Formats: sequence, C-alpha cells, structure tokens
Amino acid sequence: MNDRPADGAQVYLRPLSFLNGKDAAAAVAAGQGAWLAGGPAAFTFVELILRRSPTDAARRIVPVSAWPSVLDPLPPAARDDAARIWDRLVTPRPPLALPGGRELDLSTMRVMGIVNVTPDSFSDGGRHLDPARALDAARRMAAAGADILDIGGESTRPGSDAVPADEEQRRVLPVIRQAAGLGAAISLDSRNAATMAAGVDAGAEIINDVSALTHDPQALGVAARLGVPVILMHALGDPKTMQDDPRYDDVLLDVHDYLAGRIAAAERAGIPRSRIVVDPGIGFGKTLEHNLALLGGLALFHGLGCPILLGVSRKSFIGRITGIADPAARLPGSLAVAVEAARQGVQIIRVHDVAETVQALAVAAALRGDR
Repeated sequence: MNDRPADGAQVYLRPLSFLNGKDAAAAVAAGQGAWLAGGPAAFTFVELILRRSPTDAARRIVPVSAWPSVLDPLPPAARDDAARIWDRLVTPRPPLALPGGRELDLSTMRVMGIVNVTPDSFSDGGRHLDPARALDAARRMAAAGADILDIGGESTRPGSDAVPADEEQRRVLPVIRQAAGLGAAISLDSRNAATMAAGVDAGAEIINDVSALTHDPQALGVAARLGVPVILMHALGDPKTMQDDPRYDDVLLDVHDYLAGRIAAAERAGIPRSRIVVDPGIGFGKTLEHNLALLGGLALFHGLGCPILLGVSRKSFIGRITGIADPAARLPGSLAVAVEAARQGVQIIRVHDVAETVQALAVAAALRGDR
C-alpha cells in the first residue's frame, strides 16, 4: 500500500481481532486494544482501506497500539476522515429514544422478533395473517425475551409483489395497537409513508424500511416529522428483481457507501444520526459470496456511527451453505450467524426464533466473559 495516497481517496476502517471479558479490558488498559462502539467487544487490529476508485482499494492492517502514528503520513483530508471514523468506531452507542420517554439500551445485543402479517413471506407466510394469530405470536415472542417486535404487512422476499398501502394498514394496524402493551418496543416494517404515519399513530415506536426511505418519495419527510428511530437497510433494486443478477465492485465498501449516503439524506431531511440504525440487507440483491463478504466484514459498519441491525434468520444463503431447503429447518445456521454478529458488536439481531436466539446469545456472552 502507498502510505501517501492521492487526495480524494475514500477512507474506511475495519476493526479486526476481537477480544471480550477480562482479555478485552486488559488490552484496552494497556493501549493494545480499543472498545468497539463502547463494548463489550474490543478490537486489537484495524484494517485501513483507502479507495481511490470503485476497483482500486489499498489495504493495510495495523495494530491498535500503532494507530496514532498511522495517521501521520496521510494527506490532511484522509487523516481527518480516518480520525473521524475512528471516533465513531470507539464511541458508545447511546440508547435509542422511543416515544413517551422510553429508551432502548444498546450496550448488549437486542433481539427483534419478526411478526409477518402476510400471506406470502418466505418462511412463515400465512401463519400470522389473521390478526389474532399475529398478536398471539407477538405475545409469545415478548414473553420469550424479544426486546423489539417488528410487525410488517408486506412481504419483501425475492420476487414478491408490492402491497397497496391501504391493504398493508388493514393487516398491521390492529396488531400494532394490541401489541403496544406487551412491553417490547414496537417496530413497523414498511416502505410506505402513509403506513408509517398510521403505524406510529397506532403505537409503533420504530420505522424499519427495507428501501432506506427511498421507495416512497414522501417517506423521508414523514419519518422526520414522526420523530421515531428509523432503520435504513441496503437493497439492490426492488424485491421483484433484486436477485436477478446482483453485481458490485466491492460489496462491503459499496454497501457501506450506500448506507453513508442514506444517512446523509436522512440528516438533511431532519433525522439526526442518533435516531438512525443501519442494516446491510443480507439477501437483498446479494449472492452467497456477497452475503459472506458482508458477514465477515460487519465491523466495518460501526464506522458509520450508528447502531447495526442484522437480519439473517432462516435466509436462503444458509440453505445454500448447508443444503437445507426448508427455511423453518435453518435455525442452527441462524444461531451461528447471530453469535458471530454479537462477536463483531452488532447491536440488534432480527429473528423468527426468539427463545432460541435469546438462549444462544446468553450462553455465548457468558463464554466470552462479556462485561
């Protein structure tokens, strides 16, 4: 790598070599590690990436102990960018402020339970289409330890068709109204501005948009006005066609840049970074190789300065790896990714199987000795 890149290179930092528990604390105290987004994980190495063009990126892995000196040879703009990103990497994520003065603490991984009030979702389509059954599922998830319930009325699986906003609202609003008293935070999974407004009025406390507020031209303004946290997810194209032939120059950096752009658009619209969560969108316009690259480099997204949400539960890439065709039989693979995501400091995991995920994460945290 050229230690003196040309001005204008895009800077990225990817934390590596994670430690937990007493080992993490000792490394940080000795100046050999840094807390990742405030902990409980620490990292002891970081990959400095300087991208001069979509296909030209120079990479260098350096120990955390040498970090300040790494900045010295960089041009001023790159040095400033690297210092800013470093601050975002190590700064603790504050709780998400919810309506009514409630907060969602993010110092440990939070579990989001999926409540699909749809006839055609890829794993549980039709199972919770009836509002009473959807509410029963939400109640069981909350009792099992779900911190968030994500209620959606439109399937966005590959190849799915759009659902009119009025039909989407007919499905989700009764469930939101009744689930609001279960104790878990209520998230509305929707791309439609009218549904967002109606959902928050019914009791939703978070907006989860797989289009990162791009599908509906009114969504940015409505989300800003509503004042609730928003989840911005990366997707390559529309659900109907996103898996036709997805291509990237560098999937990890390209997805990062897209999310950085959506954060900037949200901030311009009046949504502060403190109300934004990012999601790399596993399976949304990605091949198996793309998904694996994103999962291996999840820690890069901490440099955006926002909490990270990951949705991998029962997805097809697990079936591609394991040969398991039935989505409902992919729980072991889903748990493996959830544990790895926690190791890389991801703050929220979106799942179908709440009780099993809560148990797996608790045991994994105890084994790591998380503080």
